[in-house]
Formats: sequence, structure tokens, C-alpha cells
Amino acid sequence: MMIEPIDLKRVKTSSIKTRKNKVKINDFALPYKTGSSVKQFLAGLPKILKAEDLLASANAIVTAKRNNKQCILAMGDSVIKVGLSPLVIQLMEKKVITAIAMQGAGVIHDTEIALIGETSEDVAVTIKDGSFGMAEETGSILNDAIKAGADKGMGLGEAAGKVLSEINAPRRDMSITYNAYKLGIPLTVHVAYGTDIIHMHPKADGAAIGKATEIDFRKFAAIVSMLENGVIINIGSAVILPEVFLKALSVARNIGYDAKNFTAINMDMIQHYRPLENVVKRPTKTGGQGFAITGHHEIMFPLLTAWVLESLES
Repeated sequence: MMIEPIDLKRVKTSSIKTRKNKVKINDFALPYKTGSSVKQFLAGLPKILKAEDLLASANAIVTAKRNNKQCILAMGDSVIKVGLSPLVIQLMEKKVITAIAMQGAGVIHDTEIALIGETSEDVAVTIKDGSFGMAEETGSILNDAIKAGADKGMGLGEAAGKVLSEINAPRRDMSITYNAYKLGIPLTVHVAYGTDIIHMHPKADGAAIGKATEIDFRKFAAIVSMLENGVIINIGSAVILPEVFLKALSVARNIGYDAKNFTAINMDMIQHYRPLENVVKRPTKTGGQGFAITGHHEIMFPLLTAWVLESLES
């Protein structure tokens, strides 16, 4: 069959001026000027794609702070391991972050920082002889604290902060857990039993750990119930904290709390299924907004922090 080429002279065109365009020079980056302030640098980012999302995320946090709304930081232990504890503490001191949720490894690394200013052993080396995770001080101090706290109806996060205060840990100034306890900011720890090194310690008490983390889940649900017009940031947790958040949100809504209009932010090197669905998308279908910021924590979180603090000073 013979096919005749289509006649392009029949095509109808229209003016470029009447077309709706997605990219405009008003949204372009501003030329960088040496000696600029951090605020000027951030204000000069293009108002396009993820740069726009980053600034929108920061602005949502600023709005929450100014309106005395919740700003919950749900953080994986990677936040500590890439050296961001001072920024988290600074945001707590400025009363920007109003609550913190960790998984079990987070409070472990944070406790080791408080004790010796160091953490994160070389697992590839210590797993060879079974010495991985067998640090005496970490296991003993935390397990004793959890047991004592659970006996008094205390959550795991509060129990850990209390013991770091009582033993006057040498580098507790760098501890998120201690500073949350000192500042009266709720810090909850959400444990999957068997995933943390302190579960291997001779003093491990599964019943006490379960009780302490159960108390923290109920505390977290109470915090989430006050999330209306606030912000939830999930950074560096791909499974546990997104799952815990979704359940806590369901509990809050089931009881009748108005937690439907808020900003949900997920920050990670790779966007995973659970954070996207359980933090960014599903919870904001009834209102609010969600952002997924992809990049290394040690770069993206300082940028977010800088924009928030600069904006609050203006």
C-alpha cells in the first residue's frame, strides 16, 4: 500500500504569546553574588521543581511556628550519623520543632554520642567474630533506663533522656534525646523488637521495651492529633516511622480529632514507597499539601534549616 506523506501546509499554528507556558524568567535563579548571605543565596534559587518545593516546605514550617502549631520531626538514625544533631537541637531550642519521633537505632546512636562523642561501629569488621553490637555501656545504660521508666509508666524516649541527665553524660550537649528532655519537648521511640543492638544485651527485657514503646506510640498519637495546620517531616526512615505515623493518624481521626489539613514532607536520598504513600500522599488527600525532597541529608536538611531560621529572623 502506498502512503502519501501528510501535507504540513494544512497545519494550523497559533501565537507563542497566547500559549500557556510552565517556565518563565521570573522563576529563574538569580545570579550569584560573592559575599551574599545565606538568605540571599536561598532566595536566589529557581522557583522551579524541587527548589520550589524546598522553599515551600520551609515556608510551611515557618508558618507553623508563627501560628504555634505542631512541627513533628520523625527521624531515622541516619540524621545523627551524618552529623545533623546540632541543627535538630537548634531547631528545638528555637521552638520550631515541637516533637520528635525516632526508631530504636536513633536513641542508641544518640546515647553513644552523649556518652563518648562517637558512634557507628564498623559492622563489616565486628560481625566476623560476633562482637557487633556488644558494647556494654550502651546496652546496660539504656536497658536499665527502659526498665526503670516502664515501671513508672514512662515512655522509652523520656526514660532515655532522664538517664542521660542523671548520669551527667559527658557530651549530652550533642544529644537530641537529652536536649528534648531538658527542653520539655516530647521525644518518642518506636521499636521493632530484634532490630536494635540493645536487644542482644544480657539486661534486655522484652516486656519492658514493649511497654515503653507502647506508651510512646500512644504519646505520639496524641501529638499527631494536634497536627491540624502543622507540619510532619519524615527524614531518613523508609519503613518504621511512616508506618507508625499512618497508624497514629488513623487513631487520632478515629477518636474525632481534626487532623486533616497539614503539610507532610519526606526527605531522603531515595524516595521509597511507604514514606511517599503513608506520609506525603494518603494523609493529605483530605487537605493540606505534601512534598518529597530527594537528596543527601547532610546537604538538604541544613538548607531547609537555614531558610527556616533566616525567615523567622526577618
